[in-house]
Amino acid sequence: MLEKLFQLKENNTTVRTEVIAGITTFMTMAYILAVNPNLLSASGMDATAVLIATCLASFIGTLAMALLANYPFALAPGMGLNAYFAFTVCGTMGYSWKVALVAVFAEGIIFIVLSLTNVREAVFNAIPLSLKKGVGAGIGLFIAFIGLQGAHVVVDNSSTLLSYVDFRENWHTEGICALLALAGLLLTAVLYIKKVKGSILIGILATWILGMLCQAAGIYQPDAEAGFYSLYPLLALTDFSKIGETFGQCFTADFGGVGVLNFIVVLLSFLFVDMFDTIGTLIGVSDKAGMLDQDGKLPRVKQALLADAIATSAGAVLGTSTTTTFVESSAGVGAGARTGLASVTTGFMFLLAIFFAPVFTAIPGFATAPALIFVGFLMVSAIVKIDFEDMSEAVPAYLCLIAMPLMYSIAEGIAVGVISYVIINMVCGKAKKITPLMYVLAVLFICKYIFL
Repeated sequence: MLEKLFQLKENNTTVRTEVIAGITTFMTMAYILAVNPNLLSASGMDATAVLIATCLASFIGTLAMALLANYPFALAPGMGLNAYFAFTVCGTMGYSWKVALVAVFAEGIIFIVLSLTNVREAVFNAIPLSLKKGVGAGIGLFIAFIGLQGAHVVVDNSSTLLSYVDFRENWHTEGICALLALAGLLLTAVLYIKKVKGSILIGILATWILGMLCQAAGIYQPDAEAGFYSLYPLLALTDFSKIGETFGQCFTADFGGVGVLNFIVVLLSFLFVDMFDTIGTLIGVSDKAGMLDQDGKLPRVKQALLADAIATSAGAVLGTSTTTTFVESSAGVGAGARTGLASVTTGFMFLLAIFFAPVFTAIPGFATAPALIFVGFLMVSAIVKIDFEDMSEAVPAYLCLIAMPLMYSIAEGIAVGVISYVIINMVCGKAKKITPLMYVLAVLFICKYIFL
């Protein structure tokens, strides 16, 4: 049955590989179970309700990706989009979280229409192959940067913006976390080079266990006020009745005092970031998995984009911000995932997490960091496929990949890449190779920077 449904042999994979890879993806994404409720509760939403909504939206979206597209991509409420939801829309603009959910729901409906009418597929296919390689490498740098921050190896610095952690200061929190993450990274690399099955997952679990041993020995000391919590998982059940506080509340929003133009601006902001975050993630992860054809196109991309759109609207109804394809899916791909069976595994892990959320939220950032940093290395390898002899192709790809970690956004990296590609090739007399849709995308991105 599994063979017929997911074509395992055709994709050169096995049930064991897919299941391990699916668990690996979940482990690298599990932080969203703690982060999303924490962020959205700042908008006035109930944290437990958001936690349940996060799990259910992730389950629905990931399962849709598996069954509609048969790809090992997992979905969850997107980072950045949840912060925009809580702190910009509900904070700075002063709208209620119910109005913000309406914007997310409407965005999802628009995406469903665009996916069914081939618009999003056309955008995906219009991006030149060199830019797609740049996107893949850029995502690699981006998730490695996220991992280094989660490990507290890279920290804020007042004079240079960023710096490496001072191991002598805050040794019992930041210092030991950074050291454990580096040890986990070396372990993951050695296991991967030795072709040990499940090496990335083993690295996560081993780093977490080492952390618990350090806590038992008093080397790691929890400091909740500074964001360093106990590493021991708690056996506690979730209050399921809380979901009623957010479920369907997007249909009860009061639009009094909400201007039409302001609402459209909010909607378009969600729309732009979600659309190009998703496209960028699909490009980067599928390129790493070898799923793109010789023209840089992804088979069944329409189904993948449709699954993403369905997840966004479903998530809004349940009570969470935009649900989108997660870049951490690359961890599963790095562990061997090639089919939707890995996504099914990840999806059911999210479903299980509803019952034992405190266990999964105990997974510390320094334990998942080695996976993100190492997978970042695997994805950066896409850069060698860029033709550096053709500067009109290489320079936009370079600008795209460097913008992602520095601007902390996949969508912004794509925007920089598209705009620079069109301008450079126009000025250099190579306008013939620019497709009409690329011109349209470049103009839209420029308008975004001017008006949004």
